[in-house]
Amino acid sequence: MKNLAQLVVALLAFWAVVLMVAPAGAEAATCNPLQLTPCAGAIIGNAAPTAVCCSRMNEQRLCMCQYGRDPNLKQYVDSPNGKKVMAACKVPVPSC
Repeated sequence: MKNLAQLVVALLAFWAVVLMVAPAGAEAATCNPLQLTPCAGAIIGNAAPTAVCCSRMNEQRLCMCQYGRDPNLKQYVDSPNGKKVMAACKVPVPSC
């Protein structure tokens, strides 16, 4: 039960960060970290990435450098789980 509570808190924190840094204007159509919320369980927890997660990850693959430079998102892009999700979804880990 403690692990479930920690996962819920982590997911809420992740979504709060994503909401704070969501781009506005023209960039919102292409780079939108909110599109990666289906990957939260895999990146923050230890869940396997879903088909929806991989689809979104592939759609956002060109944005990974931008996300990696954002201090609020960098920890997720650079995390071991973030890299595992990218690998599982066949998204190249950015070398920015």
